[in-house]
Amino acid sequence: MFLSVREMELRKIRFDESFEPAQIEFASENLAQVSPLHAVGSAELLKNTGGQVRIQGRYTVEVTSVCDRCLATARFPLDAGFDLFYKPGSAIPRAEEVEIDEGEAQIGFYENGGLELEDVLREQVLLALPMQRVCSEDCKGICPVCGKNRNEAECDCRIESHDHRLEALRKLEI
Repeated sequence: MFLSVREMELRKIRFDESFEPAQIEFASENLAQVSPLHAVGSAELLKNTGGQVRIQGRYTVEVTSVCDRCLATARFPLDAGFDLFYKPGSAIPRAEEVEIDEGEAQIGFYENGGLELEDVLREQVLLALPMQRVCSEDCKGICPVCGKNRNEAECDCRIESHDHRLEALRKLEI
């Protein structure tokens, strides 16, 4: 759905959209969308701001990813709101170095007369996911010696934590 600035000049755009899995591309981020992404909200052109757009709304979706510890499938149900501000790309200063304040760091930019709602939602989903994607907080991961998933079966492998490169430092007296 294209959120046109020209249309926003006339009225606030309201949206209530559902995107089936694969309509929004998440595969490059090693994610799979397993439920429809449903988004409700509005987009409006803010008066006397030089074309600044505000998009507010809420979305729900469930995505899966590979667990960073054990490589099993990890599920992430997301239900989050957003309140975003965008300026036209022409508002970007062209100087080599420009200092921005904290408020400006929270503003995105748009070109070609508007924004694609799918792009906005994709960004919001990616930002809502944890940095380390794990199947559970108590995930034991994979044994670095034998490769078994420690959540499924225990192994008798021992990991030597003695680093021979530091042996000379251990002999120093402090």
